[in-house]
Amino acid sequence: MTTLLELEKDPADASPRGQTPFQRALRMEPRPVWEEEPTKAGLAFKGFGLVAICAIVIIPIWVVLVTSVSDTRTINDAGGLVVWPRHITFVAYRELLSGGAVTRAAAVSVGLTVVGTVVSMGVSILCAYGLSRRDSYAHRPLLMTLMATMFFGAGLIPTYLLVTGIGLSDSYWSMILPSAISVFNVLVLRGFFMDTAPELIDAARIDGAGEWRILLQIIMPLSRAVIAVISLFYAVGYWSQWFNAMLYIQDSEKYPLQMILRQLVLQHQVPPGAMGAAVSNGSINSLAVQMAVMILALIPVAILSPFVQKHFQKGMLTGAVKG
Repeated sequence: MTTLLELEKDPADASPRGQTPFQRALRMEPRPVWEEEPTKAGLAFKGFGLVAICAIVIIPIWVVLVTSVSDTRTINDAGGLVVWPRHITFVAYRELLSGGAVTRAAAVSVGLTVVGTVVSMGVSILCAYGLSRRDSYAHRPLLMTLMATMFFGAGLIPTYLLVTGIGLSDSYWSMILPSAISVFNVLVLRGFFMDTAPELIDAARIDGAGEWRILLQIIMPLSRAVIAVISLFYAVGYWSQWFNAMLYIQDSEKYPLQMILRQLVLQHQVPPGAMGAAVSNGSINSLAVQMAVMILALIPVAILSPFVQKHFQKGMLTGAVKG
């Protein structure tokens, strides 16, 4: 009796389409819904959904951008936000970047983002590498203690008393150290580090490599994808930070850009100087200033995201699932 395996191996029994009876038998088996070929209606629905999602994301950004480059008369005629540009002017951007409070706040945000990301990545990588070595000292208790902080926190008031008690009030470090480490990011890094082939580490140790050399020359080069993704997470967090500045910073010259944006949008406070005078005499609309600050705050994230996007799926899925 001829088996299906023999039919598969016999090229003479292949169908005109190039499929053997064994392959046709496999195709007759029911497949899960997600493996079935989409219908035309399904493809149309998916296309409509993608277009709708893109419109939801792009239209608000378009309105903010158009309003930021519109003059006072156009904004007044539109009754607020402008959808279609008419009289384009970049006076709001020119005033914002002329060296006033917004320029200083942007420089503060850039410094916080760079320094904070370096500090957070350094601490997170060291912590994740230590927890990824199962033979490390107190591995299990330290891991359980770290994970417990994801579900139980000290609260806002104890955190505020701690930060002010150690002398970090009204300093840049008060916007870095309280949020220097994310347990979720550490666990993702740990999962990725544990996925490294043990043979590579054993071979390095046989050659006399220590833990620092293994981390710097083996683990980190193999983990570029997840490191890029976690760095983006930390960078966006520091760039968007305003709550710690509101709690701990009293000197307005140390405000980050997001704090200035909060004052403009929620409190309708225009920074003093030439821009404040221009808003007062009506040469610049305050709404255009608000939208221009939003665009300036959005630019760094929009520039960095495409460069990290190619690592996002590999870094997040491999680190989270296989760990």
